[in-house]
Amino acid sequence: RTLFTCFSWCAAYNQSTLIAIDLLFFFLPAELDWLSNRSFCSDDALTIHQHVQDRILPERQEDSETGHKKRRKKEKKKKHKKHKTKHGEHAEGSGSESDTVYPSDLVKQEADTASREEKVSTQGSFIWLDDLTAPTDRPFCIDKKADSANWEYKSLYRGDIPRYKRKGNSSLGLDPATQAVTWTDTKTSEKKRGDRTSERYFSRSCQQLLNTVDLSVVTGSRGSGPNLTAVRFIPVPQCLEEEGSADTPQVPSAVNPLGVYDSSTSLWLQGKGRQEPGLQKEEGSAVTSRGGSSSTALMAARVEDFNRRLRENPSDIPTWLEFVHFQDELTAGPSPFSGSEGDVDRCKKSLKMTLEKKMAILERALESNPGSVELKLARLDLGRELWDPAALLREWRQLVFLHPNNAELWRAYLLFIQGQFSTLTVSKVNGVYGKCLSTLASVQDGALVSHPALPGTEEAMLVIFLQQCHFLRQAGHSEKAIALFQAMLDFTFFKPDSVKEMHTKQQVEFFEPFWDSGEPRIGEKGARGWKAWMHQQERGGWVIPSEPDDDDDDDQDDGSEVKDKTWPKWRIWLDVEASREANHWLPWRPDKTKGQSEEDCEDPDQQVLFDDVGPSMILLSKPELRFQLLCSFLRFLGLPCDMDYPCGPSWSILLDNLALLVEELDADRPLSCSDLWQAGVSPVGHMTTLGAPRRMVGLCKQGEEFMQNVLHQLWPLLSASERSKLSLYWIQYEKIKVMRCVRSRNKRHMRSQGKRSKKVAKRLLKEAENRNDLALWREFGHLEWLLGNLEEARKVLDTALSLGLSRGLQDRALCDLCLLYAQLEVEQGVGPTAGTASPTLHILTRLAEGGTYSPFSGQVSPVSILKARRTFEQAQETNCRPGLVGCFALFQYLTVGVEAADKVYQQAMERLEERHTDHQEEILGEVNSELEALSVARASLLRHVASACPLSRLRDALTSALSHFPNNSHLWKLYLSAENRYHNAGRARRFLHTLTCRATSAIPRLFAISAEQKRKELVDTVQRSDRYGDVRATLPETGLKHRIRALFESAVATEHGSRCPLLWRMYIHFLVLEGNVDRGRGIFYRALQNIPWVKGLYMDAVLLFPDHVQEFLDLMQEKELRLRLPMEEVDILLED
Repeated sequence: RTLFTCFSWCAAYNQSTLIAIDLLFFFLPAELDWLSNRSFCSDDALTIHQHVQDRILPERQEDSETGHKKRRKKEKKKKHKKHKTKHGEHAEGSGSESDTVYPSDLVKQEADTASREEKVSTQGSFIWLDDLTAPTDRPFCIDKKADSANWEYKSLYRGDIPRYKRKGNSSLGLDPATQAVTWTDTKTSEKKRGDRTSERYFSRSCQQLLNTVDLSVVTGSRGSGPNLTAVRFIPVPQCLEEEGSADTPQVPSAVNPLGVYDSSTSLWLQGKGRQEPGLQKEEGSAVTSRGGSSSTALMAARVEDFNRRLRENPSDIPTWLEFVHFQDELTAGPSPFSGSEGDVDRCKKSLKMTLEKKMAILERALESNPGSVELKLARLDLGRELWDPAALLREWRQLVFLHPNNAELWRAYLLFIQGQFSTLTVSKVNGVYGKCLSTLASVQDGALVSHPALPGTEEAMLVIFLQQCHFLRQAGHSEKAIALFQAMLDFTFFKPDSVKEMHTKQQVEFFEPFWDSGEPRIGEKGARGWKAWMHQQERGGWVIPSEPDDDDDDDQDDGSEVKDKTWPKWRIWLDVEASREANHWLPWRPDKTKGQSEEDCEDPDQQVLFDDVGPSMILLSKPELRFQLLCSFLRFLGLPCDMDYPCGPSWSILLDNLALLVEELDADRPLSCSDLWQAGVSPVGHMTTLGAPRRMVGLCKQGEEFMQNVLHQLWPLLSASERSKLSLYWIQYEKIKVMRCVRSRNKRHMRSQGKRSKKVAKRLLKEAENRNDLALWREFGHLEWLLGNLEEARKVLDTALSLGLSRGLQDRALCDLCLLYAQLEVEQGVGPTAGTASPTLHILTRLAEGGTYSPFSGQVSPVSILKARRTFEQAQETNCRPGLVGCFALFQYLTVGVEAADKVYQQAMERLEERHTDHQEEILGEVNSELEALSVARASLLRHVASACPLSRLRDALTSALSHFPNNSHLWKLYLSAENRYHNAGRARRFLHTLTCRATSAIPRLFAISAEQKRKELVDTVQRSDRYGDVRATLPETGLKHRIRALFESAVATEHGSRCPLLWRMYIHFLVLEGNVDRGRGIFYRALQNIPWVKGLYMDAVLLFPDHVQEFLDLMQEKELRLRLPMEEVDILLED
């Protein structure tokens, strides 16, 4: 009766080798000796001992060497703590006691399995169940020996407890109502639950979650679903599978014989995939199906696309710039690309982060494109927000030094220099302009060998020259601007033949003696030009003295300048300063007949020296550029020349004329006066405060004589076509002056101005080359019509038609003449109701028939109408000029209706847009001008017949036209007048917002602000009215002033808006009129940081903030702006 106990013992050899040794202890009766056991054999023990040593010793040596290497390595790293721990473990495993292996400590693993199992089965033992290869009758046994570890550690060893995964929180045998078991740490969970704050769907973290995690957002349309007030809970819509199974039951098939599988399972059985329900919608409109998640995915995809494109083509400059602008979209809304939520100055940090990211992108782009000027300009533009002014100025100077032949770079540098308030002086900026033009002239001549001339340098030099002249005009130095034009015209049109082959610098050296000689210049009486003076000097240098001018009215009583001495000093200063600006803008010249010299000049700023104009002289070799120079000068003086100013931010700095916005449309002449809209740029002599009454058109008496002298002196040097254009501009100038008199309702001024204008027109028509010019005849007839001489006007127009009717429909001047004549007759009141007895219909049918013209006598035959319509249709297929299209549209309006006339305009514009696909610049410019003229004519006709057609047709025509031509002020006035008929401003605001976001000038923003201001004036007028009782409760203030101020802020934050004088001046006036004087003064100082050279801004400040008038005058003197009346002189005038 022996009890056999078998257990497993693990011994560690040299810290890494574990050998399982199964020891069999035989517990025999006490009276027997264990050595007398027959199962023990000494030979077997020695064999096992030798076998185990052969296996263990090589592994111990290997581990011992590895341990020594590791120990040395750890000693070098000086990790003593880990080294001691490892060393102790190694000492335990490789001590002296483990060097000897006893037979009782070894396992007989190679023993025969059959004999061991036989012994176990006969004697009974405790072994692992997995070790049994055959089933046994007694697989279990009882171990009554206690485990002392359970008493010591109070729990079972974790290795003895089997692992499991719990399903649910219930326990068997417990009453769920009264008993429960908590399986988690209650305190920890409650603490975590208490620290967590509840967040709503509109919080930033939730928005960021929706934008980053691919969560689908279910949106429902308003009005759909059951009435929520009748149910206790909000019903949850069924899933797509349930909806599909409920609506369309599955049909039994080969893969679904019982019809129990859903559609996705059936497709899977067929080996087909199923497309997600919202996938197609995401492809078409990601935002509507996924909301923020799709927008974030779209942003990430665009970033990846940018990186791929720039990695494949790093020399793609537009893509680099597009990537830079794309950074604003990334940080616009809550997304992974935007900043964190908890920052106090999150907006400022986000802006700075965006700027730094843009700068890093541009620097990376410049590494791949070191010679790109466009990238360098973008980098300097960002530098305005990141660098100090001194560092920014150094960067600009270095860039200009490296690229002296780039005219666009010079132009941007000049705008930067004249916009720096801290370093601005007029003389300094004027010197930089001279240096720019002289450098570009050297490049154009080839004198600067290191940098060749770029294409378009000559045109760019002329643009920079005009920009310099307007800078001087806005700074108040009108004398220097006029002198620049005089010098440039003499240098261009009256150049001696002996110096034409020289470089620009040498020609300027020859030009200096002429300028300092006192010889009359362009525009002055007796001027003969540089060429005649030099020829005279070569012959001997004698000069014929000119006779003194008896009509000299320069001597004026100084005391007469003060209109009312009871006014405050600041108001007297404003009035006298504006008066001198209007009358004394010509350079002062010493009159040698009176013995005057340069020392006799009372105001040194009125005298212009050669150092002020010499460096700005340039060569213009192209005839079209020479004529453009002359037209620019005439437009500078106020003539309506057909010449567009350069577009872009540099054009916005010229806008300073409030008549662009406040001048209303002529309700009596909606068709014929559509081409007389303002350009927004004030001519010379019209500088005053923003809200003050001014001379709308025309110059002073001395100025009118000066302009006529310019035209007469340059007339023989021009070609026939150029003289014809100048004649047309001159008559249009006279016509505009008459129109102003007509609108002012001043009959006396209208009669006097009419006589002068008719005299000029008749004198021009008497010229031999102008007698058959239909354009001049057209303007003269229109002039007579405006003066009210209808019979005389009809005679003039009939005479013109008899002269040129035989030219046919292909002649542009003839079509324009007939169109104006027909429009005047329609405006007079003879419209479509007259039928075949309309004189307008007679004019248009005679135009289509051709031949000899006869005045209107009676009825127009129906056959003539049919023939004229067919002729117009055939001519329009090949000719889409505005004159012909306008005649055909007016013909269709008189004979068919408004829809037919509008269809004519639409067809013509479609044909012109097809021609727009040509990439030649000249053709593109011509097509754009014709499209703009057609758009204006179409809108004007629809406005005239607004009672006969729906307003939506006019609105659609205007929105389409303004989308293509957002800088046309006449279209804007038509649009706002149409929208003001209704009190619903939402449609107009949305359209204005769309255009202003992508506008390249300040004009759309100016009209958007003007529209809101007019709406506010209407609301204020109704609130102040007591005619219909108390209306303040029915029409309260709706926050219009806050909207207007927000529009101003968004406008001045743009590049073109920050340099627009008219915009800043309107902003200041608006705030002061609303009572925010302190805020208006703050905006004034903000404006000085952007447009410090504009004298009109300082004059507005004197008007609005009269308590600080001396401060403003000191600022003007510091910046060297033109101050014609010092405050000390005001005291002298008051004393006199």
